[in-house]
Amino acid sequence: MFWYVVHTKPRQETRALVNLERQGFHCFLPTIPKKRVSRKAFEVVPEPLFARYLFIELDTTLSGRSWAPIRSTLGVSKLVTFGTEPARVDPGLIGLLQQKQSDLAQTPLAQYQPGDLVQIKEGPFKGVEAIYQMDDGEMRAMVLIELLQKPTRLQIDVGNLQKAS
Repeated sequence: MFWYVVHTKPRQETRALVNLERQGFHCFLPTIPKKRVSRKAFEVVPEPLFARYLFIELDTTLSGRSWAPIRSTLGVSKLVTFGTEPARVDPGLIGLLQQKQSDLAQTPLAQYQPGDLVQIKEGPFKGVEAIYQMDDGEMRAMVLIELLQKPTRLQIDVGNLQKAS
């Protein structure tokens, strides 16, 4: 048994995982917990560590199952290959990713990291770009805006921020 890489359709990693597991395949989708603001409240949601990719364990012997159903599984785009050979992943790497995932489950990542460029969605500074500094309490954040050509600190609700494009 070896691990291989499956390329999924955009934002359908979980759908592909569920459908492959229903067919009896052993799969692994590394995720990372992230804090998100939803309707003015924090929630922790799992986000795929590698967008559009998951790992599948397959038998390479002649007695193993056919790999053909993988391509037609809902959510799956294709099995990643190098030329005609499927991309094989070292089992040690999968073990390390599984260990890191369980370690990270205890401490979710914040939605914004210090230094991220954000945009204010509501209020008197609507549309102004700012530099995210840090969380300031349960639902507030500290950001830097440029006011009269001088950086100025501003406390704002995290729900009023979005990543700047």
